Amino acid sequence: MSSGTRLPLSSRTLVDEQEFLEIIDQLRVTVPEEIKQARRVSQEKERVILQAEAEADKIINAARERATMMLQENELVRQAQDETRQIVEAARQEAEEIRQGADAYALEVLSALENELTKLLATVRKGRATLDRSAHRHAVDGGHPAE
Repeated sequence: MSSGTRLPLSSRTLVDEQEFLEIIDQLRVTVPEEIKQARRVSQEKERVILQAEAEADKIINAARERATMMLQENELVRQAQDETRQIVEAARQEAEEIRQGADAYALEVLSALENELTKLLATVRKGRATLDRSAHRHAVDGGHPAE
């Protein structure tokens, strides 16, 4: 629409009606297509943004889960170490109690054996003394038994 007739003594211009209607028809065809294309671009942009946000959420959740799992693994390791220390300490205490019990038992057995040996030694000494007295009497009596 580059041509038109100016009206004298006014700021108005006369335009060709047919040319004007053709331009309007072109706008009706062109503008809606451009609007549709702009809407598609806007929807695609929104879809890409939503997809990126969803992917970011997945990554964040996976990182949180991994961090939680690592903390739990560390807690399990710490608990296992604590339990190991407790088991070792209990084993040491039990071994000490067993050693003390064995020492006490050995002392008791040795004391009883000493008592028995003391009794046997006393019996042996009495028997020897009796034999010594008897042999001494025989030597004094001339080797004959008393009648």
